[in-house]
Amino acid sequence: MQDRLNIAVFVDYDNIEIGVKSTLRRDFDVALVLDALKERGDMVAKFAYANWSRQEGAARQMAENAVQMVQRLPSPRGDKNGGDINLALDALEMAFTHDHVNAFAIVSGDSDFIPLVNKLKEYGKTVFVVGGKAFTSTILQQNCHEFISFESLLQIDESEVAPPPPPREEREGRWERERRWKDRDRDRGDRGDRHPRREERPPQAAPAPTPVSQSLPQESRPRPPALDLVHAMPLVERALQALERRGVQPQLGLLKSTMLQLDSSFSEAVYGARSFSDFIDKLKKADLVAVKGTGGRYFIERKGPPRDLPRPEEALDHLRETLETHRLEVEDGRPADEVSQWMAEEHPGFDPRNYGFQQFTAFLNYAQDKQVVRVEMGGDEGVKVLLGAEFYPPALPEPEKEEEALSIHDIQQPIVRGQPTATGEIPVVEEPPKLRKRIPRKKPDGGAPRRPPRKKKM
Repeated sequence: MQDRLNIAVFVDYDNIEIGVKSTLRRDFDVALVLDALKERGDMVAKFAYANWSRQEGAARQMAENAVQMVQRLPSPRGDKNGGDINLALDALEMAFTHDHVNAFAIVSGDSDFIPLVNKLKEYGKTVFVVGGKAFTSTILQQNCHEFISFESLLQIDESEVAPPPPPREEREGRWERERRWKDRDRDRGDRGDRHPRREERPPQAAPAPTPVSQSLPQESRPRPPALDLVHAMPLVERALQALERRGVQPQLGLLKSTMLQLDSSFSEAVYGARSFSDFIDKLKKADLVAVKGTGGRYFIERKGPPRDLPRPEEALDHLRETLETHRLEVEDGRPADEVSQWMAEEHPGFDPRNYGFQQFTAFLNYAQDKQVVRVEMGGDEGVKVLLGAEFYPPALPEPEKEEEALSIHDIQQPIVRGQPTATGEIPVVEEPPKLRKRIPRKKPDGGAPRRPPRKKKM
């Protein structure tokens, strides 16, 4: 196997663009994906599939990053999966004809690509899947070699996160200072004095923070908050136990590769770490693992008994109760923010992060795979939640009627003269009565009976 991966990138633009816009209120940036893949190997081919005649801004972005744009022309009947089929066929053709390509990156969250991922793995190819935790099928996340979440690629911009509101005393003092400055400006304006310099003016008041769940569609959401490190410990302990059974010392690189083998959706960025070594350092500071070694060779050991954490299935029970209460309202679909508000009202203290989900939409994505809900991505309109197949069970089949057992005497059999029946008796067949010759009656007047006229001979 080659030491360096040669990666072919295939972007399902329609799927990834609407998923990122619905869950994060952002435009898809292909440069973030390509930068993440550069850390894993050399990109030898890059393709993106969409109807580019309607994506002028995205087409410019693809051209700047040297991504080959494959035009997808929808048929008049609306081929929903036309782009998916083209992408799968091109990827399989490259796997057959380009032996030097030993890795594939599928940038999409569509579960329809699961057969493609499995087929590429059969041919010994390394498969990366890039998508969002909130809209990529969990089955697709767990069946690739490594899942790269789009949320982990985002950098936290301080301008997107509003600072907490100051104390009341500080606000009152600031408002008093602003009032004095306004009075001073008005007095100077009346006297014709010059306007005070820009640096002399007081700083503008920061707007009140807006909750992420109540943000407007045009606002971009920051990266979801990091999960507690405790949620990573079950996977870390499984990886350490696997290495112990092999008799291998758990080094940093070996530990991460083992964790990815056990769970391809693992990412240290989910827990607020910039690298895997930073992730281990955070675990050490939290007194969750013990780190030994010097000179860049560190070995990780378990520390303390495993902790019991809430399971995601328990959160599904809360969601079922909420949906059953608001069943009539969810029939036609409701925004995810509204469903999240119902959950908070009916189950105080509910937080999806306690169950290992960075955000509520990621929890809904998990619930969709369990057929509890059905999620529709609406682009700028956000995520729409509908009832899943679990709330519409199929009709029970009608019970089959029990047929009464028939005895031999109830079965009608053909009777053949001289042949015994099933009971062993020879039936007696009565001869049919002979037909009497009909004698024509005489007329009352004593005349001869009428006979049909004879036909004349020609």
